[in-house]
Amino acid sequence: MAKKRSQEFNVEGFVYGQGPSHPKFLLVGEAPGETEAVNGIPFSGRAGKELMRFFELLEVDRTEVYISSAFRSRPYRYKEKMDRKTQQLVSRKYNRPPTKQELIAHAPLLDYEVETIQTPYILTMGNIGLQRLLGPKMKVSEQHGKLYHGPVMRLVSSEDNTYTWTEKHYAVFPTFHPASIFYNRQLVETIHEDLAQFKKLINKT
Repeated sequence: MAKKRSQEFNVEGFVYGQGPSHPKFLLVGEAPGETEAVNGIPFSGRAGKELMRFFELLEVDRTEVYISSAFRSRPYRYKEKMDRKTQQLVSRKYNRPPTKQELIAHAPLLDYEVETIQTPYILTMGNIGLQRLLGPKMKVSEQHGKLYHGPVMRLVSSEDNTYTWTEKHYAVFPTFHPASIFYNRQLVETIHEDLAQFKKLINKT
């Protein structure tokens, strides 16, 4: 049992946020995947390819955006899957959501970026980034496409695992994570509608 638990909470790699200090917007994702854990470049894997298509819709270049995430290492667990060729069960690594404690461990990194990156908007993609900034009760299925103006959450102390709200107000625009369309292609239209609204916002600044 102990061995299984250690496998479920393994992580690998470390990916820094990347982008200009005065971007068109700050993008907050979930966590690196397999590709990012190796090359250290955020959103460079399969989901990153979808993100680049979204950037084309927004008419922005990757170099104009600061890309970050709520957790900086790849969280994964092992799962057994039937190999089609050999017809045998093989154990492979699969991405998993970061745990509460993992998010707390890397919270100061995102807090620093939110505080120091001079950006008019924060675009959160997926539940993890949204909840890290606006609280665990937030759901992207309910908040997507809605611009939020107000304080965001920052870590008070890792010892007591508590957050507080910033005095400064931010403009946060939530939408779904690019990887979500791998499991639900119907979300493509929804994301495109969200991005159309977001494009109007960033073009005003």
